[in-house]
Amino acid sequence: MADICCDPTDTFWSDQLAAAKISAAKIQAAIDALTIGGVQTYRLSTGQTDQSVTKFNLPGLNAVLNSTLNRIATLQARIGGCGTTHVVPNS
Repeated sequence: MADICCDPTDTFWSDQLAAAKISAAKIQAAIDALTIGGVQTYRLSTGQTDQSVTKFNLPGLNAVLNSTLNRIATLQARIGGCGTTHVVPNS
């Protein structure tokens, strides 16, 4: 039996990656509207959450974007090699 993590017919992780990329694009659009477009408030619906954001929420919105981008990187690593391993030598 093949390892579930590396099953090429399983699309779970690629579906998660696609959803995360869509969320990141929507979050970036909200940031752009608030910073470049001069908009004072912006309604953001990622499919999982629905919220209204104001310019005063930009630091929090940037934190959510960074978290989403980290999730994308993790998912890409998982898809490419079924996860990562962190090895620390003993001293």
